Amino acid sequence: MRHIPDVATRHMILQVLAWMWAVAFSTAVGSYTYFAAYLIGHIVLVGAAAITVATYTVATYKPAVFRSLGRGKHGEHE
Repeated sequence: MRHIPDVATRHMILQVLAWMWAVAFSTAVGSYTYFAAYLIGHIVLVGAAAITVATYTVATYKPAVFRSLGRGKHGEHE
């Protein structure tokens, strides 16, 4: 900047650069904040889908796992 002879022009350019960097950093921080929220939300959704698939798979191939969860003794209905 020292090579620009007019002090007012030099000051204006520094103001524009400062504004540009403020916008760049605030955009980056905002993006990171929202990205974290979206990431957590997607992890929860993918986890719920994985648990659902695992439950249906176990119910298909090993239904005895769920017998102790039923009513009565050993899952037998009264």
